[in-house]
Amino acid sequence: MKRIQMVDLEGQTASIRPQIDEAIARVLDSSRYIGGEEVMSFENELSTELDGAFVTSCANGTDALQIALMALGVETDDEIIVPAFTFISPVEVIALLGAKPVLVDVYPDTFNIDCEAVESAITDRTKAVIAVHLFGQCADMGKLCSIAKKHDIKLIEDTAQAISSIYCDEKNMSGKAGTIGDIGTTSFFPSKNLGCFGDGGAIITTSETLAQSCQTICNHGSEIRYSHSEVGVNSRLDSIQAAILRVKLKNLKDYNQARRQAAARYDSLLESIPGITVPHRNKRSSHVFHQYTIQIDPSITDNKSIKEELQLADIPSAIYYPAPIHEQKAYNLLDYKEGDFPVSEKLSKTVLSLPMHTELSAEQQEYIADRLKEAIKKWI
Repeated sequence: MKRIQMVDLEGQTASIRPQIDEAIARVLDSSRYIGGEEVMSFENELSTELDGAFVTSCANGTDALQIALMALGVETDDEIIVPAFTFISPVEVIALLGAKPVLVDVYPDTFNIDCEAVESAITDRTKAVIAVHLFGQCADMGKLCSIAKKHDIKLIEDTAQAISSIYCDEKNMSGKAGTIGDIGTTSFFPSKNLGCFGDGGAIITTSETLAQSCQTICNHGSEIRYSHSEVGVNSRLDSIQAAILRVKLKNLKDYNQARRQAAARYDSLLESIPGITVPHRNKRSSHVFHQYTIQIDPSITDNKSIKEELQLADIPSAIYYPAPIHEQKAYNLLDYKEGDFPVSEKLSKTVLSLPMHTELSAEQQEYIADRLKEAIKKWI
C-alpha cells in the first residue's frame, strides 16, 4: 500500500505533469512573468466556471480578503462579524485595517456561521459579515442574504475551502460559492481543491464596480501607471502560477468528484463506529470536501488522543482548529472569555480531519478506518 498522506500533491501532479510542463514552458518562452496572457486567460476561465462573475486574481487568499474589505470601504472602528471557529485570516485582515472583529458562534453540525448569532451581533457600527464556507460546503446564504439586506450591511464569502460548491435553498436562491454575496474570495494554496504550486488567490464579485476597485487596489491603487487614485497594495498572481491553475481548473470537476467519492467511502466505513460522527451534509449546499472532518464523542476521549493513536499507525490527521479565535493570544484585546462561544470551544476538542485528496485509494481508507476503530476501542 502506498504511504498515506494528508494531501497527495505528488500523485495529483504526476497525472497532469505533461500539461504542467507545457504550461510553464509557455510562460518561460513568453518572458511575461507578471500579468499578461496567462493571468488574463485564467481569470476569464475561472469566471466561466463561476457563471460569469468577475474574477480578480491576487497573491494569496489572505490578501483577497483584505482587498475585498478595502473595496467595500471598511474603515477604522467598523465592526465586521466573523465566525469564532475558522482559520485566522478573516480576523487578521479585519484587525490590520483597524476595524473590529465581532465573533459569533457556529452551528455544531456544519461548522458554519450561526445566522441567528449574526443577527444578534449587529449594531449601528456593523459594516459587513464574513461567511466562511468551512471544509467544503456553503454557509446558509439564504438567511445571511436576508439578514444583510434587512440591516443594510455587506456580505463577504470566504470560499477558500469551497470553490465550486453550489448553494440552493427551498426559496430558489442559488449560485456557486463566492457569487451570492456582495463579494467573495478564494485561495489557491497548494493543498486547496484548486491549488497552484505556490501562493495565489482571487476576489470574486458580480459587481463590475467592485471588480474594478479590486483590480485597482491590487495594483498599488493605480489604473494608469504612476497615477494612484486610492490607497492600494501590491498583490498579484504571477504568470507561472496562473498557467498551472489553468491546467488544474480543467480538472476541477473531476477533482471534486474524486473527493466526494472518497467521502462516501469514508461514510460507509466509519458511520457504524461508536463515538464517531461523520460529516453532516447541509441539504442546501453541495459539498466539495476540502476536508473530511469527523467528530469524536468527548465522553469517550478527545481528538488529540485519537490523532496520536493514528500517528502511531503512520496515518496523518489534523485538528482544524485546535483553538477558536477568542482563545488566540493575538486577539485577547477583543475581551471575550471562555464560555462565550460554547460550540466553537467544544469543536476544537472534538473535530479531527482525516486524509482527503484526489488520490486516496479504497485500500488506504479501509486501513484508516480499521486503525481508527482500534483506537476508539481503547477508550470504550
